[in-house]
Amino acid sequence: MNTHEKYMQRCLDLASKGRTHVAPNPMVGCVIVHEGQIIGEGYHQQYGEAHAEVNAINSVSDKKLLKESTLYANLEPCSHHGKTPPCSELIVRMGIPKVFIGCLDTFSEVSGKGIERLRQAKIEVKVGILEKESRKLNRRFFSFHEKKRPYIILKWAQTLDGYMDIIRKPQDPIGVNWITHTNLKLPVHKWRAEEDAIMVGGMTAMNDNPHLGTREWFGDNPLRILVNRDMDLPRDLQIFDNSIPTLVFTQHPKVDKANLKCIYTDFDANPLKQILDNLYSMEIQSVIVEGGQMLLQTFIDAKLWDEARVLVGDKSFGNGLSAPKINARFKASCRYGNDTILYYEK
Repeated sequence: MNTHEKYMQRCLDLASKGRTHVAPNPMVGCVIVHEGQIIGEGYHQQYGEAHAEVNAINSVSDKKLLKESTLYANLEPCSHHGKTPPCSELIVRMGIPKVFIGCLDTFSEVSGKGIERLRQAKIEVKVGILEKESRKLNRRFFSFHEKKRPYIILKWAQTLDGYMDIIRKPQDPIGVNWITHTNLKLPVHKWRAEEDAIMVGGMTAMNDNPHLGTREWFGDNPLRILVNRDMDLPRDLQIFDNSIPTLVFTQHPKVDKANLKCIYTDFDANPLKQILDNLYSMEIQSVIVEGGQMLLQTFIDAKLWDEARVLVGDKSFGNGLSAPKINARFKASCRYGNDTILYYEK
């Protein structure tokens, strides 16, 4: 790792501290270097508050040194007036002569305009330092603005022999047939806290009666999304408990009430597109699809997903509901007690 990459990695480390706090903005870190020494650093801490460049510049005790310094940021400085003034103008005003950037901001309000403003002011600009890592950190943000849909994470649990549930009988009680150990709730609830929304189909809501909150982790609950064509589920299910904002995509919408909104969806005319278009218009940048098998396979077959997390328990059913079939690039695995988490990317 060369010197520029070292400072950019520090930007990425700082930026990641804003996770769960800055959406729908991207995570950004900034480092200011003078003669080989970091004299200022900062990150975007909270949506609506100062950006990383502002916090880094404000942290420099001797502002005169800025005219001899280099600024590093993992994302192109903004050039438009939003909830805060444009960072590119502040950099120009402070006379910083060199700016090194991880990657371009493809949001239409920026999209090269920040770099153009810096170069107009005769500032030396270099783009593409740890570019892959910079885009990966903000992959939800980039997917939202480039694909015009949320970043989609598929998640399910399956047995060693490839089943995600038993064959349910009418007399079977409602509840989860646990495949993995309950200690896996901790990382799963952490994942929920990191995303904007979580989605299940009607059969999963009925059979497992999930709450879909973050009770095993700190942080905000994701928006709950139910896909249920006929809106025919019992109202005493946890997803209808009004404790968390909930959306229902259905062909037979009922009257909305507190924390529950129904959105009409024509299930005979590409329902996934309708659902994702609605979520995009609501600025939902990321969704975990937790099940069931039919909903997950529909996303897979439509190629509407970005990564998958498969929890493999240390038990076998011998027969049951088969897990989804996915053709994906294996990324990594990790052991969690007696269970294994497999990570895939499209």
